[in-house]
Amino acid sequence: MTPKLSVAIITLNEEANLARTLASVQFADEIIVVDSGSTDRTLEIAASFKAKLFLEPWQGFARQKNFAIEQCTGTWILSLDADEALTPELQTEIGAVLSGNPTADAYLLRRRNLFLGRWIRHGGFYPDPHLRLFRRHSANFAPPARFTDRPVHETIALDGVTETLKHDIVHHAYPTIESYIESLNRYSTLGAQTIIDKGHTSHSRLALLHNVLIRPILTFFRNYLLRLGFLDGREGLLLHLYHSTYTSWQHAKAWQTVRNR
Repeated sequence: MTPKLSVAIITLNEEANLARTLASVQFADEIIVVDSGSTDRTLEIAASFKAKLFLEPWQGFARQKNFAIEQCTGTWILSLDADEALTPELQTEIGAVLSGNPTADAYLLRRRNLFLGRWIRHGGFYPDPHLRLFRRHSANFAPPARFTDRPVHETIALDGVTETLKHDIVHHAYPTIESYIESLNRYSTLGAQTIIDKGHTSHSRLALLHNVLIRPILTFFRNYLLRLGFLDGREGLLLHLYHSTYTSWQHAKAWQTVRNR
């Protein structure tokens, strides 16, 4: 008997993405959507796909996702972002894996990142595996799987056997340059807080120069040239150019915050 699969998604004004995501997980037994105050058609779209809706004030990425996990009743949980969708091949693969008495406790899913509508295949952006499919309780009866509580780039903490599936999630993240820059600004602010929490702020002029100038240049060189990012055309050039500024922004924001204290 195939174990029950729950899908957990958090949302805030995701009407442009949510229908595509929900359509790709209709094979699941249960879909949980936790919304933090959408003012567009997000709730209407979720209801149209028979998702179980929960309204929860924003707590941060990790806590919000953990709240969504807590509402799931399945043996297995698939955690997705609202701008991600499973390919048909991955839908079939997950169904086959779960019906075959899986020995692993969790699975990494390969992520196909799109930028301005183009699949970015190089520069470290593919296969970009993320742990998204996991048992509620691993086979060795360790504590339940949960996202680590950190400001940004939250990850699943799980004690168990992990494997990687063959097919992809499609990440419809950045359809415009404006949306990417907005995301960089938001995530660099969260990243700055992580730097401050770890005590890695740029206290000297030399450290600040290294973190806001030298590191971004080296990041661009590594990803665009050494990791063949140039093979992704003009979209690849723009992505790696702007992505390299992320390190600069977060260190500059961390320095600014500490300086003003």
